[in-house]
Amino acid sequence: MTPQSTTDAPSEGRLQRLGIPPVLRWGFVGVLVFMTGNGVESNFLTPHLVDVLGRPESAVASIITYYSLCVLVGSYVSGALSDLFGPRRVMALGFVVWVVFEVLFLLALQAESFPLAAAAYAVRGFGFPLFAFAFLVWVNITTRPERNGAAVGWFYVAFTGGLPTLGSLFAVGAIPLFGGGTPGETGAMVASIGLVVIGFLIAWLGVRDPRGNQRIAPAEESAAQVLTSGVRLAFRQPKVGMGFLVRLINTAPEFGMFIVLPAVIATERGWGQSRWLVMTVCVYATNILVNAMFGAIGDKIGWQRTVQWFGIVGSACGLVLWWYVPQLVPAGSTWGYVLSVLAGCVFGMLLAGFVPMGAIMPALAPDHKGAAMAMYTTAAGGATFLGSAVVWVVLQLGGSNQAVVWSFVGLYAVAFVLVQFLRVPQVRATHGKLETVTA
Repeated sequence: MTPQSTTDAPSEGRLQRLGIPPVLRWGFVGVLVFMTGNGVESNFLTPHLVDVLGRPESAVASIITYYSLCVLVGSYVSGALSDLFGPRRVMALGFVVWVVFEVLFLLALQAESFPLAAAAYAVRGFGFPLFAFAFLVWVNITTRPERNGAAVGWFYVAFTGGLPTLGSLFAVGAIPLFGGGTPGETGAMVASIGLVVIGFLIAWLGVRDPRGNQRIAPAEESAAQVLTSGVRLAFRQPKVGMGFLVRLINTAPEFGMFIVLPAVIATERGWGQSRWLVMTVCVYATNILVNAMFGAIGDKIGWQRTVQWFGIVGSACGLVLWWYVPQLVPAGSTWGYVLSVLAGCVFGMLLAGFVPMGAIMPALAPDHKGAAMAMYTTAAGGATFLGSAVVWVVLQLGGSNQAVVWSFVGLYAVAFVLVQFLRVPQVRATHGKLETVTA
């Protein structure tokens, strides 16, 4: 880090020291509750649709694919629309889309209409990225520069705390409450609408920061220019494109391992499906616990350095551990399972080392933060596709699950090279002074 200037740091309250802008505090709570509602069906939707619609799993998978495509597009336009209209209005749009099309989706299931269910659920995919990622833009334009990494970390505590962690736990209690089985799952999804409404109201009524209502993009840019600004920015400023690729690689192995590992843990290693589900909860919970910590570490030692060594190198090592430890311990043994869970938690913990990317991206284009965040959130949605695509390609070429793991390690190596170019000016608080450094 090279110091450039020093000024007195303003006094801070407790929330500010943690990295949470006090004016946005209820927004973080709202995102947590909203994403809990969004994540209720995450662990039972596919078998539920097979049951209700009477279609094979391969056909039901197409519904999830269409939904994922809408999530991808919604992840991009959330930043672009926030640039144009302000994040508060985009959050409201996301809420309306989610509720309206969730109701239509449930009605389509009652009518046992496959095409209507597919269309409604796909469009619902626009809802949560418009709501949640617009709030992330709001966080970036509001947070003090020296606390930006920590603030992004707290956003991901709320985001992943709801989806899938608390959402899945809510489903565990709600399904038997509504009668169990398919009727109980339907009841849980109906109840999820209430959670989404509560989350929206908490954010809408609790956050009064006027910056959320204001256009972020320069006044001279047309709507078309703003809406395409993310793509144009990535081509005009190659570092933004590099940041996009690093964020794309970030969680791709996570989604890939969720395809590869279930059969390995549950069947090949003999621990059963329930223990696999417990393992995933532990991995996610570990990630949630340290998201804010790595944001704060990035604010202290540098965002780029944190991503490079904790996020990229750490996640690569954690991924290798998560694959090989279950292979090396005795199949079916309790102590071997515990070690395997711990190995997964190492991966989950170090995956949080990528959190400062949410601060790096807008810093790469300070005059187009919404456009930069559009590329960031698009990469977050695109990681699902990259993770599953790597698995599909490797297996189609005759590779093994082990080859899949090492392919992801290779992607992390690519990210390690790219992140070298992502040093940005960063404000750091040191001994009561604000110091601008290149980090």
